[in-house]
Amino acid sequence: MIKRGDVSRYVLLPGDPERVSLIAKYWDKAWHVATHREFVTYSGYYKGVFISATSTGIGAPSTAIAVEELARCGADTFIRVGTTGALRRDIGVGDLVISTGAVRLEGTSRHYAIPEYPAVASFEVVLALIEAAESLGVNYHVGLTASSDSFYVGQERPGFRDYLPPFQRGVIEYLKSMNVLNFEMEASVIFVLSTIYGLRAGAVCAAIANRETDEFKPGAGVEDAVRVANEAVKILSDWDSEKEKRGKKYITVDILKSTKR
Repeated sequence: MIKRGDVSRYVLLPGDPERVSLIAKYWDKAWHVATHREFVTYSGYYKGVFISATSTGIGAPSTAIAVEELARCGADTFIRVGTTGALRRDIGVGDLVISTGAVRLEGTSRHYAIPEYPAVASFEVVLALIEAAESLGVNYHVGLTASSDSFYVGQERPGFRDYLPPFQRGVIEYLKSMNVLNFEMEASVIFVLSTIYGLRAGAVCAAIANRETDEFKPGAGVEDAVRVANEAVKILSDWDSEKEKRGKKYITVDILKSTKR
């Protein structure tokens, strides 16, 4: 069990428990905090900034548990670090997708908010992720994500014996027509809960598959996503310190200029 003080205000949220140690590999110092079922938590320091990472497991239900528990322990900024399937040909396998918002195709967030409630990322976190990706020279795309509760049928992958109900056929083309970039399973619930609770959230995912070209490469871009997420925390910390000095609640162009890297 974790308690207040065990984790940073900045928490990275990979789905895979094994990815937590990969994230911590880039820190100056890291230590194991707790493990319970799919939830593995490490804390440490990255470029002098207190930082934490907790795995969420697969899907929105367990991810909501992680956000709830971490928020109770003082976390206020979440960055999902995951893998994803790209829906557009121009997104290469190994490229990163930084989410500005998500289509809520999962059920967990419906227990928190009406269907019309938007799942949007914090603009500060999005900016920090973009700045980090630029500084590290990685390929990235910015836009909307679709979050599904289902890995197979819900993402238009045929189930056992090629089962695919009529209402799931054409989902990918429909999402592409609305300029949705990628499919994954957790971002929307993180965004909804964070907005409701007045917290910040973002997501950066490595495209390990492209649904249009049928390319698939396990692990492609994952380390880039990890590096970008870690660096985004350092950037956010710098911005937050400057906001505090100036007595500002929100980031401004002047603050961005004064903390130019």
